[in-house]
Amino acid sequence: MRLPPPLSDARQPRLCVGLLSGTSVDAVEAALCEVTGTGEDVRLRLLAHVSVPFPRELVARVLGPQDAGSLSRLNFELAEHFADAARQVMARAGVSPEQVAAIGSHGQTMAHVPPGADSTPSTLQIGEPAVIAERTGVPVISDFRTRDVAAGGHGAPLVPYLDWAVFRGRDAPRALLNLGGIGNVSVVGARLEDTIAFDTGPGNMVLDGLARLVTQGRLTCDLDGTLSRQGRVMPEVLAELLAHPFLALPPPRSAGRESFGAVLVDQLWARHSERPYDLMATALELTVESVARACETWLLPRFPGMEAMYASGGGTRNPALMERLRARLAPLPVHTLEALGFPEGAKEAALFALLAAEHLVGTAANVPSATGARRRVVLGKLTP
Repeated sequence: MRLPPPLSDARQPRLCVGLLSGTSVDAVEAALCEVTGTGEDVRLRLLAHVSVPFPRELVARVLGPQDAGSLSRLNFELAEHFADAARQVMARAGVSPEQVAAIGSHGQTMAHVPPGADSTPSTLQIGEPAVIAERTGVPVISDFRTRDVAAGGHGAPLVPYLDWAVFRGRDAPRALLNLGGIGNVSVVGARLEDTIAFDTGPGNMVLDGLARLVTQGRLTCDLDGTLSRQGRVMPEVLAELLAHPFLALPPPRSAGRESFGAVLVDQLWARHSERPYDLMATALELTVESVARACETWLLPRFPGMEAMYASGGGTRNPALMERLRARLAPLPVHTLEALGFPEGAKEAALFALLAAEHLVGTAANVPSATGARRRVVLGKLTP
């Protein structure tokens, strides 16, 4: 495989900022990391992490209907928030922009149409990198999904490269679960090519959407599990949700708001708004059951000696969700990522710092066994 000439020497430490806003659209996560080496020998050290919430009215516009004009405006407007988060994390670490090799910005996913969902697979992330570069004075690497999609992959999940590079164990395989808006899981061992990873289905997305409706916008999530604990699972509704075609697909597979976003939430609310807390309990069980069934079907038979599962993402802050997940997956131990000495809230932002650092040295960082791409490719586009 022919790769572009490297922009940096892999033997030298690279300071990189990682930025993203997840499918929950609650905040910009920013992480400043020191990355040394590349590929199998890469090492990542987290120096600082900040989470910068979005204004509520901006969240509403991102989640609302779009046309070309609104997308264009949001592209530039979101970039200002991303640039501000980058400046904040550099300041927290006491690092000047001149010391930073690159900013890796995932942006905000507005559409994700994987192979099989349409005759033309595509993906769209916004948060204009030229604005981020102009405001910070640091080169920006963005659009990490698109090259993998062009190579026949889903462009997602991207996190298994970080899971393998930073969190693989010495002996038994480990599962890494992320409970963001969409749930995804990786199982990593000694060899990158043995990695399996895929989206499990909804993480917090259905819960978040219903929480906004149940509380008339007062809450944007099932805070501390307080809403879902007040209800009871509706078995017939849960069975209907678990029959969603996505949940029967074999890996590689990836999902987004198209499958589990506002359309599904509005349908549930229109039919069962008289039972708001039961809907919340049912949505929580949908997340738990979709994760558990994915593990039982695709992971545990292939990795019977799995050490444990390590969870990260906003869902880990919902005690009701974590209690049910641990009970459902027993006897497989389920820990949060802190058990491995890494703050769970910084994980995904650290991923984009790592991907930026690998772009600089010309290292392919997609995982074809997870995304279905035809080959390994260098991810991202550089904005000087």
